[in-house]
Amino acid sequence: MKAILLVSAFLGCILTNGAIAQTEEETYVWPKDPKVMESLKAWQGYKFGLLIHMGLYSVQGTIESWGLCPEDWVGRPGYDDYYKYAQDYRGNKMKFNPVQFDPQKWAHAFKGSGAKYMIYSTKHHDGFCLFDTKYTDFKVTDKACPFSVNPKANVYKEIMEASRKEGLAVGAYFSKPDWTSPYFWWPYYPPKDRNPTYDITKYPDRWKKFVEYTQNQINEVTTEYGKVDILWLDGCWVMPKSKITKRVEEFCKYPFDMDINMKLIAEKARKANPGMLVVDRWVYGEYENYLTPEQKTMDKASKVPWESCITMGGAWGWVPGDNYKSTKELIQLLVGIVAKGGNLLLGVGPKGTGEFEPAVYDRLAGMGRWLNVNGEAIYETVPVEPFQIGKIAYTAKGPDTIYAIYMPAKNETALPENLTIKTNLKGKLNVSLLAEKKALKSKLTPEGLIVAIPQTMRESLAKQEAVVVKISARK
Repeated sequence: MKAILLVSAFLGCILTNGAIAQTEEETYVWPKDPKVMESLKAWQGYKFGLLIHMGLYSVQGTIESWGLCPEDWVGRPGYDDYYKYAQDYRGNKMKFNPVQFDPQKWAHAFKGSGAKYMIYSTKHHDGFCLFDTKYTDFKVTDKACPFSVNPKANVYKEIMEASRKEGLAVGAYFSKPDWTSPYFWWPYYPPKDRNPTYDITKYPDRWKKFVEYTQNQINEVTTEYGKVDILWLDGCWVMPKSKITKRVEEFCKYPFDMDINMKLIAEKARKANPGMLVVDRWVYGEYENYLTPEQKTMDKASKVPWESCITMGGAWGWVPGDNYKSTKELIQLLVGIVAKGGNLLLGVGPKGTGEFEPAVYDRLAGMGRWLNVNGEAIYETVPVEPFQIGKIAYTAKGPDTIYAIYMPAKNETALPENLTIKTNLKGKLNVSLLAEKKALKSKLTPEGLIVAIPQTMRESLAKQEAVVVKISARK
């Protein structure tokens, strides 16, 4: 049942994203602010980041807060009564007590994974705040929450500070819709979908209060907790109607013009954080500094900045018995994304205790080991034709160096005797295995550069997650 809920939760956005991906790419607006453009260029070189989800859903191990959404596709295992579920879910505030939360341990693991940036979920659609907001008591620091007495109760503050100390760029995930705020879901009217429960055109003053509430909270997370490099906004259905494409409307049936004044939000946030990237997901225009396909990658290399947000397991938050991708799968996923010019934002979540599963630490450490040796072929690279053919993906640095990254299949026992590498580099070339710093014999042919893999290394190389061949033109 959880698997069905998981698929459905993503469906609400994946269909939208798939429907408008081409339009978004075509209508992408490059930043006009030189500082934002500088930040964007730096971000494109990071290649790998982490998105962390922890909240009330971590207590029961449910698929984030989607169970609160009374749409037909949502399942609530163990519940026949929606209102009983909603009461119990929000009641997790009185149970939320992640006493094993160790921001320094987290940040050290993030750094060790090779990630260059971390985005933390300050508030999901349920409205529960993981920071000490002044505008609601539905928060981790409220006295009714047992974790409020913990010195690390202001979770957002703690993880941002710890991550900065590890040298990571940091960002704030924030949900625009809020399914607990009376200004979005007015209790007088029962909820029937993800949208406001009332007609905001008939009650403009109530909607105005929600806009102010949202602006105030975003201002808190971007101005009161030190430098924020990225504001990552979720809940794309809260958008101006002028931004809704025909295809989006076919999938999501937006009933209102839900404008929250992104211009004002961005101006205030960037006053405190010059050059900050703003990612108003799937709302095309100047406040979508990069595209964010979810649980998928671009079909081909793109000239505009983009980031695939993909979970390590099956859910953004923790669910019991989740099936985590192997280190090999994750590294090859990263390679494929980077070869198309994108970044990977890998989603992981801790248990309700505040600790990650051992498998999460294992995968992060494995990625870090590979990137520590092969990161030259990933960080600060650009895509280069033919991008990827079969098991070989390509990246480049400057006009004279490319990296051919061979990705062994799951059950591959030995690399081929020769690899055919496509390259436009001419003349005498230096060809080597990046990790081993071992020169390889090669020959330019009309079919490509034929690189010989030593017999003595073919089996051991097949055990690696990915094998990097570096090719440079001699100067």
